[in-house]
Amino acid sequence: MKIAVIYNRESQKVINLFGQPNREKYGLKAIDRIVNSLRKGGHQAIALEGDKDLIDNLEEFMPRAMVGERPGMAFNLSYGIQGQARYTHVPGILEMVGVPYVGSGPLAHSLALDKVVAKMLFVQNGVPTPEFAVLQDASFEMPRLSFPLIVKPKNEAVSFGLRIVNDEAELREAAQRIFEEFNQPVLVERYIEGREINVGLLGNNTPEAFVPAELNFGEGGPRIYTEDDKKQKSGRTVGVICPAPISPELTAEAQRIAIRAFQVLGCYDCARVDMRLDDEGNLYILEINSLPSLGEHGSYVAAAEHMGLDFPALINRLVEVAASRYFGTPNPPQLGGRRKALDRSVFAFLTERRDGLEKKLQQWVNVSSRSTDVVGIQYALERFGEEMNELGLTPIAEYCDAPHVQAWGTAQGFDNGTLLVGHLDVPFNPVLGAEHFHRDPEFLFGEGVGTSRAPLVSALYALKALRFSRRLKQLPIGVIFYTDEGRDCVESSPVLQRAMQQAARVMVLRPANKDNALILQRRGQRRYRLVMEGAPLKLGQVAAKPDVMRTLINRLDALTSLTSRKERVAVAAVEMRTEAYPRMLPHRAIVTLQVSYPNVRKANELEARMREILSKERATLSLLSDRPALPTRRINEAFYREYRECAEQWQIPIDRASSLWPSVAGLAPADTPVLCGVGPSAQGLYTGQEKVSRISLIQQTLLLAEFLLASHR
Repeated sequence: MKIAVIYNRESQKVINLFGQPNREKYGLKAIDRIVNSLRKGGHQAIALEGDKDLIDNLEEFMPRAMVGERPGMAFNLSYGIQGQARYTHVPGILEMVGVPYVGSGPLAHSLALDKVVAKMLFVQNGVPTPEFAVLQDASFEMPRLSFPLIVKPKNEAVSFGLRIVNDEAELREAAQRIFEEFNQPVLVERYIEGREINVGLLGNNTPEAFVPAELNFGEGGPRIYTEDDKKQKSGRTVGVICPAPISPELTAEAQRIAIRAFQVLGCYDCARVDMRLDDEGNLYILEINSLPSLGEHGSYVAAAEHMGLDFPALINRLVEVAASRYFGTPNPPQLGGRRKALDRSVFAFLTERRDGLEKKLQQWVNVSSRSTDVVGIQYALERFGEEMNELGLTPIAEYCDAPHVQAWGTAQGFDNGTLLVGHLDVPFNPVLGAEHFHRDPEFLFGEGVGTSRAPLVSALYALKALRFSRRLKQLPIGVIFYTDEGRDCVESSPVLQRAMQQAARVMVLRPANKDNALILQRRGQRRYRLVMEGAPLKLGQVAAKPDVMRTLINRLDALTSLTSRKERVAVAAVEMRTEAYPRMLPHRAIVTLQVSYPNVRKANELEARMREILSKERATLSLLSDRPALPTRRINEAFYREYRECAEQWQIPIDRASSLWPSVAGLAPADTPVLCGVGPSAQGLYTGQEKVSRISLIQQTLLLAEFLLASHR
């Protein structure tokens, strides 16, 4: 599991610094010890400061989880940065953004930090605690309590401001210091002469109580744990005796009181209850620490060791009890109902390897194979072939036309099976500049990350998951990748068409639209070269016919006017160059025209009208490429419903859409069902800000694997 250890030490990254600052800090050695213990337990752990960057850092480390996937967890050590009820700040943030965490929630922390409210709740619930009073300001009346008394701030921890007073003068002096230094009311309680006993708690419903530990204050100084003791400024060492040398009856009573206090305040997972034991054997709760110190020499750690939990075991046990509280069992929740029969091996494989999935995507983004880069494409083909070989897929010679197309298949081939179709080249406009791989909490960025790389890696990991489940060899699956997407698939189209005729169904590894929308309808696209000739003229020369550029502009206006939203056709000039003799006006213009159409009939009608417009000019119109449309078909609708049913079983949201852009899905025979856009959801395609959704990457990979598994059972 991914676990972020959250602490407060150095960072003051807040919008403004004001209010009561935090004085509690974890040492770096202690933080490292916790992180290393989690790693020993098999977790992926990092340490993060609990400041204003926490949400972004958590999203970066543990992206949004799918339904049924155990999310990452926080191991909360945060004391807060400033203000009131500082222990509640990070738990409140974690609850707001939906990150499970180890330790008590905001309510229990706020009750435990407010010593007066905590003592009131103890009194109401029959939990023994010393008599007390609250001083609101410096003009207080003397409380009706007998000296000696303990004085402390109402809402602080770690013995801040703690002092024993023996008369009114000392009381007023100590209280005044707290009013000035902490700017809060003062808690005064009867001082219990005796021994200090701590009881650690671990778990929930009912928590397990550790054996009591006793603090050994030595011979000199007050018999209380002061702020100077904790900062090692008192000149003495306060030791821990564990187990405390008390009778079995007192041990049981201390444990009972500690558990009751834990329940009264609604704590979770862990706590340490501090008590005093008087000379008559009476126990009194002083306070409950809802965020017990995990310092190496603390009483909580010492008691855990006596219970058989060394430090790594204690830290990992805390994760286990928190996971059990959130998820009910140490494993992710079952998907329930109709999903009980589903094989979870694929799910487990993929969700445990989300980092590997994104790392593989980064590796492929760093492989440059632009459509015009012959060397880069050859390298990408070789590398992808190695990936197929590792999966146990073998080349299918009849569909291999190097360097344009390569195909692989399982031992079953893909006759009456599924053909996955993707491309290795990245259509790229060098004017835009390359985008290096990077990520933010929601998206992964990089050159070709959505158009090519994310669908490619999604297919790779879907096949890896099927191999892990020991089913890949038995499934009829073919994989065919082409390398001329950026050149309109002129060379690859014949081979792709033959392969699609062989398959029972075709899944095109193009990116899904926003919100995981698959493409069920696509426009076709033709590209033409228009060459218009004219006489070579001098600048300013009078001629019977206008120069070629004026004629061209007039004809282009007529051609682009053929665009009709009603007829779903469009014509546009996308590229132009001219030829001219030195110091002469251009006598030849070469224009690339792009045409979008819904079906072949409309395309042919549009071409006839274009030729008619050009018929009276010295012009030639040549077809460069034709990418067929993907029309609406019942067979594809049925395929989509089948795919969607699988998605619903795994609670993966998908939708349907149409697109103005063509794809190789238009090459599929009319009687072969085809789905396009089964890759992860992407945005900004072909731009310098191309990006793919991180949650969609894992969702679509899982869905592809589960569908392949289910459709061939």
